Amino acid sequence: MTTTKIAFIGAGSVVFTQGLLADLFAFPDLQDVHIALHDIDAERLATAHGAARHIADRQPVRGGAAPHITAHAERREALEGADFVINIVQVGMRESTRTDFDVPAGYGLRQTIGDTLGIGGIFRALRTFPLLKSLGEDIAEVCPDAWLLNYTNPMAMNIQYLTRATGLTRVVGLCHSVYWTMRDLSALLNVPYEEVTYLAAGVNHQAWMLRLEHNGTDLYPRLDALIADDPQLRRRVRVDMYRRLGHYPTETSEHSSEYVPWYLGHDSEIERLRLPVGAYLGIVDENVAEYEKTRDALASGAPLSVEATAEYAPQIIHSITTGTPRTVYGNVPNHGLIDNLPASGTVEVPCLVDALGVQPTRIGSLPAQCAALNRGYLSMNELVVRAALEDDPRSVRQAAMMDPATAAALPVERIWDLCDDMVRAHADLLQPSLRATLGH
Repeated sequence: MTTTKIAFIGAGSVVFTQGLLADLFAFPDLQDVHIALHDIDAERLATAHGAARHIADRQPVRGGAAPHITAHAERREALEGADFVINIVQVGMRESTRTDFDVPAGYGLRQTIGDTLGIGGIFRALRTFPLLKSLGEDIAEVCPDAWLLNYTNPMAMNIQYLTRATGLTRVVGLCHSVYWTMRDLSALLNVPYEEVTYLAAGVNHQAWMLRLEHNGTDLYPRLDALIADDPQLRRRVRVDMYRRLGHYPTETSEHSSEYVPWYLGHDSEIERLRLPVGAYLGIVDENVAEYEKTRDALASGAPLSVEATAEYAPQIIHSITTGTPRTVYGNVPNHGLIDNLPASGTVEVPCLVDALGVQPTRIGSLPAQCAALNRGYLSMNELVVRAALEDDPRSVRQAAMMDPATAAALPVERIWDLCDDMVRAHADLLQPSLRATLGH
């Protein structure tokens, strides 16, 4: 029997890599997999390798099976013969993320997370696209039958670009927002998660809870009652959006606030809804501190504390390799899945996973108001992807003009000036055709 090989690209994201490996090794069927770790940072790669060995060694060995773990400075070597490729690369790391916040802040533009839409999302995508193209080309050559499981944000833009630029079809973007939204709603409603039936669909970080039931009973009236009785619940962006749009959004208030024009541009709304402007910079610093803690623990021989993640990638790998059917939420091209969203965009829908692979579910049409908001999101994505595919720097500025939060905060000339400054700041990471400054 051939051993399943899983390549981790960007394995130096050590904390996330550890959680995924803990989930993988917890499956008895996957204890003899080959884990091939790749990162361009030698120290981070060595740390990831040591952490992986630590996690593997602490798993109970069943039937003599044990994972084979290798580390590779060369990406193609890691990919050779892979059955699954997990992409967790963050191009530019902390320095580029800080740029994504600091330069727009100089224009008075507020962001909270900056990894999906907005100026931060646009330029995170543009510096990620060259990596995605070269990764896709390598996969097509050395492991063409592999499934590419992408965690790198901005999810929807990355999947749209990757599939159009490389022609790969075994691609799915994975995010935990639907799962944790349902976990949080179940706790809020005091209903066991395992007993809740739900259906969500839309776009990544802005999907909608279309059905929410317990034993066949609609849970939305119970949620309405809780919100009516609790003023603090009404001080959440996602609750405010739910009250006005009629369907609960599947991402946190911090994320949701910067995908729409209604909140971050107003001091009163920032206060009312307790919005943490610039919050992601603190998260990035925490991630670096966690990496350094792991590195130092391995060097000293101290034990590592690793928690399971309940992420979808290990579940997908287990379902495809064993034929065990599961439903996960995936980000895939909208090939007839949601009728009232653009066919060229990436949508988030439930997917059946079994030995045949990842099979998205056709949803039909979203509620009109939800689709209207999603269409604005996907229209901006289309312009960013077009900028890269057609070597068109004007499309970058046009994408920023169409972004709801950016358009609400700045006049058009300042938007173009901001894009020029962002191009200058990120120039070495962008494809050459997009490094031009255009003025206004």
